[in-house]
Amino acid sequence: MLRVLLEPVIEREVPREGGDFLADQLLLLGEREVHRGLPDPLWPKNSTDLLAREPRGYPRGVETTHAIQDYLGAIYDLAGSDKPVIGARLARYMHLSAPSITEALRRMQREGYVKVAGRKEIRLTTKGLDIARTMARRHRLLERWLTDVLGLDWSRAHDEAHRLEHALSPVVEERLAEMLGMPSTCPHGNPIPGMPEPEAHNPIPLSQATKGQALVVERITEEAEADRQLLNFLWESGVRPGSRLTVSEVAPYAGTISVLLDGRTVTMGLAASHKIWVYDPQQLTLAGKPARARATRKSASASRIKS
Repeated sequence: MLRVLLEPVIEREVPREGGDFLADQLLLLGEREVHRGLPDPLWPKNSTDLLAREPRGYPRGVETTHAIQDYLGAIYDLAGSDKPVIGARLARYMHLSAPSITEALRRMQREGYVKVAGRKEIRLTTKGLDIARTMARRHRLLERWLTDVLGLDWSRAHDEAHRLEHALSPVVEERLAEMLGMPSTCPHGNPIPGMPEPEAHNPIPLSQATKGQALVVERITEEAEADRQLLNFLWESGVRPGSRLTVSEVAPYAGTISVLLDGRTVTMGLAASHKIWVYDPQQLTLAGKPARARATRKSASASRIKS
């Protein structure tokens, strides 16, 4: 069977039905923890009880508007790629107009959440990064719960997680992480802040692969998650973190790349494949090199996030 996606299409996300049901499920999760008689109380007696249970280096404070949380979370997601975060890219990712992004950036600069560096690159301050990491953690934990426990597909899980992340309390957030077994990544392979580091690889975008390479999918970027058509295509094609594939054709003249996956040919646009990060499993036998590569990428990403 041949599956083809030539151009990813960005669609504005619309509310899905079932949000009340999912919110009720989160409340029931908290109630179950009470009746199970866990040694820790569901609600902390004071702030020090909650702080004592925080993952090391993971902030909790998100005392700002939902809109600001969305902007900060989006900047954090985009900073995890190999491109600088600028206003135009942020507008495309959030499906907003350039004037709306400009006004929001002015406000966030005044309030100390972001700085705009040279070449108009947007960087999170320490204050903004704390909130962004909290929102990323909640979003990715919710996606893991929605897919692994409730059985939603990637696209619906992404939409529902966005709706629920603002209402998630720190206590339910921590209970959710414990119930899921403290996962290192979201269903798409992106690291969850405050969790153990996932296995170190030396990934590249699939768009940079060459014909004949045998590769393993490491992650689908958060930028890809904003493209519902691409996310559905990858889900239906069986492209998952851990999937093994072989590049069968690279056609720059047509702007496409084809891979063999489970005996099927999957063809997609190079722009779409740039949002899929893969690694060569043979490199894992070279001791130390993947870890150093990951450390280098993390350092580069941190320089883009925080100044």
